[in-house]
Amino acid sequence: MYLGVDYYPEHWDHSLIDEDLTRMKEMGVNMIRIGEFAWHLMEKQEGNFDFSFFDHVIKKARNEGINVMFGTPTATFPAWLATKHPDILIEDINGNKKSFGGRRQYCFNSETYETYSLRIVEELVNHYKNEEAIVSWQVDNEFGHEGSDMCYCGQCLKAFQQFLEKKYGSIDELNKRWGTIFWGQNYNDFSEIPVPKVTVTVHNPAMMLDWARFRSASLAGFARKHIELVNKLKGGHQTVTTNLPGGFFDKWFDHNEFSRELDFVSYDNYPVWGGLKEPISPAHLSMTLDYVRGLKKENFWIVEELMGAQGHDIIGYLPRPNQAKAWAWHAFAHGCSNMLFFRWRGMNKGAEQYCLGILDANNRTTRKYKEVQQFFNEVKEYKTLFDSPVKSDVALVYDFDTIWSWRNQQQNASIDYTEEILRLYEPFHRQNTSIDVIKYDQDFSDYKVLLLPVAKVMDRELAGRLEEFAENGGTVVMSYRAGVKDRDNNLVFGNMIPGELSGLLGIEVEESESLQAGEAAPVVPAEGGSVSKAVSWRDLVKPLTARTLHRYDDRFYNEYSCVTENDFGSGRAYYIGAGVEGEIMHSLAKTIAENSGLKTIESNHGVEVITRTAEGKDYRVVVNHNGHEETFNSIELQPYECRIIEV
Repeated sequence: MYLGVDYYPEHWDHSLIDEDLTRMKEMGVNMIRIGEFAWHLMEKQEGNFDFSFFDHVIKKARNEGINVMFGTPTATFPAWLATKHPDILIEDINGNKKSFGGRRQYCFNSETYETYSLRIVEELVNHYKNEEAIVSWQVDNEFGHEGSDMCYCGQCLKAFQQFLEKKYGSIDELNKRWGTIFWGQNYNDFSEIPVPKVTVTVHNPAMMLDWARFRSASLAGFARKHIELVNKLKGGHQTVTTNLPGGFFDKWFDHNEFSRELDFVSYDNYPVWGGLKEPISPAHLSMTLDYVRGLKKENFWIVEELMGAQGHDIIGYLPRPNQAKAWAWHAFAHGCSNMLFFRWRGMNKGAEQYCLGILDANNRTTRKYKEVQQFFNEVKEYKTLFDSPVKSDVALVYDFDTIWSWRNQQQNASIDYTEEILRLYEPFHRQNTSIDVIKYDQDFSDYKVLLLPVAKVMDRELAGRLEEFAENGGTVVMSYRAGVKDRDNNLVFGNMIPGELSGLLGIEVEESESLQAGEAAPVVPAEGGSVSKAVSWRDLVKPLTARTLHRYDDRFYNEYSCVTENDFGSGRAYYIGAGVEGEIMHSLAKTIAENSGLKTIESNHGVEVITRTAEGKDYRVVVNHNGHEETFNSIELQPYECRIIEV
């Protein structure tokens, strides 16, 4: 088990290295991650490569028995490169070039940047391929984070046109599929197609979905070239990864397009960041970890685990004593097998002075150091447990076509895809059942329940796979706006919504309503009961073969269903046609869990219980996410305490 820190020895007087490594060893560190922002240090002038500083650092680490993950430094290029080749810089939607001074300002379609970035990687990996202390390479740093996944420059224009020509073959086919006859937008040649900069009103939705696919392909193509090069040059004892940032569904790329080619997936785990007054919810945090695990359906690494408060300019919530340690335990429970904390020491200069670490700029050993030290001493005793695979009976299924379709046509300002994921995820998480978060192209056969939030884009192939899953006894749960669009991001002529899903769900949607801020639709159980409300959206559902579980309770629409259940083969399909309140979702999830034979565990709110199995024995990892005392099965838990219990 690798336990360590992100270390930036180039930020400090070199005389501190020995002291740093000694204190790291005392804390329990056996790995450091270095180098990912040090291109200029390695190539101060074009073509003059010098790795002597890191030779010195690595030698000292090796002598202390500390292994190394080395980050290729292409996320922050040197000023001389931007000055000589400004074509490498991202251009925003208004045609303005991003300035040198931040990070990740490079265009993924810049041939110049590709050449220079691959050259520094080649020199670096060749230099260290036989270095026994370097056991892993991290490619770049947080691909596409902070808006760096979007560019509208001339290089992207040319590449987008080539992307479309390859996809459609002829301009007539593109015109047909995009429906460019509307507003007279027909093209005579691919060279006439623009990048979607600001226009009057909006761009064609089919174009915008292809633009999102192109952005994803651009990033993935760049990433793959770097992954392939490192794989070609690295030593046989070295592995390849890259660190993924959070906010997956707010990005313009699909991590699956390159992550599956890594030896293992790595993640930067920040339950709170600058500007947040409190951390994200335990369900949201669990969902992000389940997403990372779902990329390869394997355990993963965390190479940046938050310890101190964070913020580039606005500082976020201060993690309470033992809260960051609880997040670390929680990450291991959800599939992390190796962990590096960010960062060894907070920097006293530059843009991240308020991204605090284990040590602060005062260089004193305080509570945070002791907390990490205690965690390292405890977690290493459970290596076998946390190396074991995570088994889930529930899968939450996502599709980036749907995600990007929602982002381009939001339909209601309050609709957020991540929140709609959590609407389905949280009620099952609350029952402490394990959930995989996976892309729709993965195999469904090992699951009992599939959750598909707001699955707007649908095709016959995916609908057929869902039907097969239900026919074989599985349960499918879908929420509103399912099956509205085809793969070209267009409405389907002649089909009642939910289109391809109508047979599976046993319904038709006659009309829909976007519920604006402050609006709510009353919803009641079909057999009568207390009124709850739905927000953001409602589909007016007409059952065909489905049974009504909840209906609307207003004057004009009380004959329409809101939540339905349909038998299909040996299984069932549920449709949640509105943004219903949590009480409805929790009750429905409990019923589904009972009917599907899911293993659930009752616990108090904020107490999460994750079941893991190793060497034929079952264990429960119990995490108290609350800032107050709790109990689980008569066991007293202190604020933010974690217990591992053999069942």
